Amino acid sequence: MTTDTAWTQTSWRARPIRQAPTYPDPAALAAVESRLRTYPPLVFAGEARRLKANLRLAAEGRGFVLLGGDCAESYGDFTANILRDTFRVLLQMAVVLTFGASLPVVKMGRMAGQFAKPRSSDTETRDGVTLPSYRGDIINGPEFTPASRTPDPARMELGYFQSAAKLNLLRAFASGGYADLHEVNRWNLGFVERSPLADRYRDLAARIDETLAFMSACGMTSATTRDLRETDFYVAHEALLLPYEQALTRIDSTTGDWYGCSAHFLWIGDRTRQLDGAHVEFLSGLRNPIGMKVGPSQEADDLLRLIDRLNPANEPGRLTLIARMGADKIAAKLPPLVRAVEREGRKVVWITDPMHGNTISTTANLKTRSFDAILSEVQGFFDIHAAEGSWAGGVHVEMTGQNVTECVGGAHRLTEADLGTRYETFCDPRLNAEQSLELAFLVAAGLKRRREVGRSAPALAAQ
Repeated sequence: MTTDTAWTQTSWRARPIRQAPTYPDPAALAAVESRLRTYPPLVFAGEARRLKANLRLAAEGRGFVLLGGDCAESYGDFTANILRDTFRVLLQMAVVLTFGASLPVVKMGRMAGQFAKPRSSDTETRDGVTLPSYRGDIINGPEFTPASRTPDPARMELGYFQSAAKLNLLRAFASGGYADLHEVNRWNLGFVERSPLADRYRDLAARIDETLAFMSACGMTSATTRDLRETDFYVAHEALLLPYEQALTRIDSTTGDWYGCSAHFLWIGDRTRQLDGAHVEFLSGLRNPIGMKVGPSQEADDLLRLIDRLNPANEPGRLTLIARMGADKIAAKLPPLVRAVEREGRKVVWITDPMHGNTISTTANLKTRSFDAILSEVQGFFDIHAAEGSWAGGVHVEMTGQNVTECVGGAHRLTEADLGTRYETFCDPRLNAEQSLELAFLVAAGLKRRREVGRSAPALAAQ
């Protein structure tokens, strides 16, 4: 049980807070929070504990984490097809990574709650007009009008109900046959045949197919083996909007501990990881597995203090560090942090976020990301952990199951001229379905090679 008696649900309110919206009507905000406190939890403590046990495997080098989904979910994209397609690509990626690593893959989606986004500025100016920045659909709207950009607490309730509906469908997908391993691999075989780099991926896909055929011959079929027809799938988001998160905390009746019940896994962003800040204070008192983004400004001593604050019992699986350095900074910035954590014996999961440090602007003033830069950061992450003797425990990507054109590069060689074809994000550019699968195949090939010849082998195939 939690022993820090100084922590309460509301203790974060006495701490400095960043990235918080200013609501013009405090009474309306209080009324929404009050109603949310009476609603059923979206996830349950037992599910969060099961996730923590799976993350423990990754902390000990016996598992791998895949975390992916939208940069920020949109209320307007509330359709079964969009949710299904992203879930499907995550399953496809997980099958490929499982084969490459020969380890269980923990599957988490930035889904059913990733509605808030931190911003570099509180305001946005267009043609001499200044309005509050768009902070995600749970706070305000993307349209550049005073009404849309004014933070509205009623949006939190809509976020809750959309999350509940999405979780209902995700649970059905995960347990109702859609996640059958044989079907997922057939989808992968279709992807390979469509790819311009088919020869590169065909061998890996065929080996997975052979493995499944062998298992079937041994009597391990979808009808006889639960793990072949169902999967565990967890949802995650950045715990940015603390009034919402507080309203969805609950005491677990079996342990007496506090759990955040808006998602199985919550993380602290790179902009809100201040040791004395509200976000660190709030998440320190929850028993969920939690994460923290680690950017290039992070210093080793401060990181160790944050680890001790968020995981004082040094419990494997409790804390995941999500490194987001940028391809041009990772070689200099990440090794001292990994070295310090290893030296002090801190039990954490390290995963790489190769997206956020690699955002650039085009000549048309669109944000994009280079697939080659993303691969470069993933390569650097694996190489650094191999050199330091630590475990590179997973990947975190902003992606979608739709064939958008938001990131340049990949097997189909998207260029800046292609971005306007289907550039649909309100926030950050995402890998499309085929780029996401391509990344999974490349990482899986490297994991397989590393497993066969030792952890010092290259993590990715030569580009």
